[in-house]
Amino acid sequence: MKAITSLTALVLGATLATSAMAQTEAQPEATSEAEGEQGSHVLANGQTTDAVEMTDGRWRNDEGIPTFKVEDGVVDFATFNGFRRYHAECHVCHGPDGEGSTYAPALKDSVLRMDYYDFMEVVASGRQGTNSVMPAFGTNKNVWCYIDDIYTYLVAHGTETIGRGRPAERADKPEEYAALEDSCMEM
Repeated sequence: MKAITSLTALVLGATLATSAMAQTEAQPEATSEAEGEQGSHVLANGQTTDAVEMTDGRWRNDEGIPTFKVEDGVVDFATFNGFRRYHAECHVCHGPDGEGSTYAPALKDSVLRMDYYDFMEVVASGRQGTNSVMPAFGTNKNVWCYIDDIYTYLVAHGTETIGRGRPAERADKPEEYAALEDSCMEM
């Protein structure tokens, strides 16, 4: 029995080490015109981060996918709020600023590779498997009402448009955003 337990521990350790090495080697790709400001980023998943219109108080790209907007060091409200919501709900497992931990991936890297809709599905349904133990957050209003904000925060940090820590300056909360927030939280 002792030999089986030791063998299991060895296999598990090798699996985790291989997974960590693969994650380290598979660095996300993003291109930028201007670091630290709203630049044109094309993510490894093919999505752009160009903010073209504001809908419901959140910036969106030309495909209608939520994105961030940073001008003169001022972060849009939704991205700032994503920082707050991420650190209230997600950082315990995924580490401060989406940098990852010993048992959860670096989300600031994952969002650059995965499709926005896949991100939504994983957060809503969770991910269970060999090395995955993420619970479902689809019924947690503190996550689900702000999922677009969390996403844009992670993309902004993953593209290095904003650094680690709390953004120094943020835009005011748009009225449309407040109305949508109230509606979601009342459900």
